[in-house]
Amino acid sequence: MIFNLKRSSVAAVLAATTAVPAAAELKYENNSGGYVLLYGQLNPALISVDDGQESETRVLDNDLSNSRVGLRLLQPFGNNEFTFRFETGLGLPGSASANQFGTNADGWNREDIRHVDFALKGGWGKFSAGQGSMVSDGAAEVDLSYVGTALYSFTNDENSGFFYRGTDDLLSDITVGDSSSNFDGSRRGRVRYDTPTVNGFSAGIAYGQNILSSSDDDDYYDIGLSYANTFAGGIEFAAGLAYAVRDRDGSSDNRKDTIGSASVLLPSGFSFTAAVGTRDDDSAGASDPNYWYGKIAYEGDWVSWGKTGIGIDYFDGSDFDTDGSSTKAWGIAVVQKIEAINTDAYLKYRNHDFDDGTSFENNEAWVLGARWKF
Repeated sequence: MIFNLKRSSVAAVLAATTAVPAAAELKYENNSGGYVLLYGQLNPALISVDDGQESETRVLDNDLSNSRVGLRLLQPFGNNEFTFRFETGLGLPGSASANQFGTNADGWNREDIRHVDFALKGGWGKFSAGQGSMVSDGAAEVDLSYVGTALYSFTNDENSGFFYRGTDDLLSDITVGDSSSNFDGSRRGRVRYDTPTVNGFSAGIAYGQNILSSSDDDDYYDIGLSYANTFAGGIEFAAGLAYAVRDRDGSSDNRKDTIGSASVLLPSGFSFTAAVGTRDDDSAGASDPNYWYGKIAYEGDWVSWGKTGIGIDYFDGSDFDTDGSSTKAWGIAVVQKIEAINTDAYLKYRNHDFDDGTSFENNEAWVLGARWKF
């Protein structure tokens, strides 16, 4: 367990990021109002997962927000703005690739490419083309809390590949990732249109394909609505709603997801976040899972380093992996901003409880990490 680790091992994780000096913004401007911006982040974490019988502790790239590098370009074009974005993960051994049998460290491949995205934006809205976010990407993860850096509606970033262990000490073939999801949208090679924002509301529609995978010929399309506003007294509110379809190639067995989330941040520092989702899968033998999620958090300036956030959340899911199953997950986290080096240091505990009529041990994860941005 994490409690038995040497203090030097714990310190090494933070040192991997916090020892790096703060970097100036890598932004290069031209004489016509345009610019090129280089950016990126590193997010190593010490992750300890206990399946009820054995524990595995490794230093991994946290797939909650993986290490990456990118480039943004903006150039005014008449009354419009032309933008280009390239972003890729670094291909480091990630938390989602680990389980009781080791870590699948395949290195960088084309599926680590996150964005190759061209867009034109004006008073008429925004048109995007290329590898990038579908409209439903983020619709289940609207979160105004600072602790959302480590604690949000997708509850299995750190241990999704780990198998549940039965109370008979045998490993099952069901992973934590099989037992929960927030159905949030993905990035695809797509064309997308977003309306202008009116009174805080905007809408979008997109069609795409998984161009980074040679084994996926399905069509993806979605539509969504978002809202964000700051009210009198400084109350911040944001919400998202989306409907997404996966049209399977050569089959009428489509998969349809309906997801939504909302978050409010009060001037006192308290925040409240909720998310819901349902899936309708026409495939033979597939279940139709659903879930709800809630979180209470607080943030304040308690130390001179920067903002501190704490929070606790709960996930309740049904019919994941098999009809009639039940998934419960809860977590607690603290996140500390270190302004001088633009780093978020965090400590989190997550507990997963899955029941499909078989007796399984709870799966627990401890995470100590730091995300440094440049």
